[in-house]
Amino acid sequence: MSIQMILLECKQLLRSRWIQIVATLFAIVFTAILMIQQLALPDTDGFTRQTASLLNILLFLLPLFMLTIGSMNIASDKESGWLGLLRTYPLKMWNYVFTKYIALCLVFAGIIIFVFAVAFLVGSFFGGLKLPLFAVGITLLILVIFNGVSVLVGSIAKSRLHALAVGLGVWSVVSLLWSYIIMAIGTMTSENFLQNIVILSIHINPLEWIRYGYFVFSGQTAVLGPAFYDISKFYSSPLGLLFFILISGLWTVVSLISATVILKIRGKQV
Repeated sequence: MSIQMILLECKQLLRSRWIQIVATLFAIVFTAILMIQQLALPDTDGFTRQTASLLNILLFLLPLFMLTIGSMNIASDKESGWLGLLRTYPLKMWNYVFTKYIALCLVFAGIIIFVFAVAFLVGSFFGGLKLPLFAVGITLLILVIFNGVSVLVGSIAKSRLHALAVGLGVWSVVSLLWSYIIMAIGTMTSENFLQNIVILSIHINPLEWIRYGYFVFSGQTAVLGPAFYDISKFYSSPLGLLFFILISGLWTVVSLISATVILKIRGKQV
């Protein structure tokens, strides 16, 4: 991996109309909802409706954009034959995967900085805008995890259309269908067993994992109820923080390693 390769990937991504549309759409939606909440609700501390809205925007839109654009970027190389050409050079597949991952993280980080700048600029005309510190941490965690998952989805897909379909499918499951699946299981199990299922689901769904991390590290665990007292107390400790970082990193590492293995196997089959 080299800086030149990363810069080349960043330039190609920034030239994409998908990236430009996403940046514009995200800036409009993020700023509009944040300003509406800012003007309509009083300035209070704790977990408010404004905080919940901001959290939902980040968890709902960012993974959608990353899973679709990131996966289509990988699939586009396969569909156009660019990846096949790269295989004729002494380029290791892990180098290619990691370069794609870093480029996606940098580009989306740039989009988020642009969106925050637009929000602050618009908010300055209305007496200023307060952006909670948790928004930065949540955004970084989403960048690290879901860009890795998007690379994995792209390695599985055979074309850009296939990547778009799989990316939307993964996003639908982790953001929309997951809670309904848990509720359906709850109708057939006991309360204690359901509690264990919910705790397990938090660890195997990256979106719920990030959401839970916000409640723990922002000191808002009371919102979760007494059923999560023991596990929240663990993650609030230094050992729990280390464990949280390890699991978060594991999502990225496993995704990138799996993508590398899949691309190597498919390269031998061509």
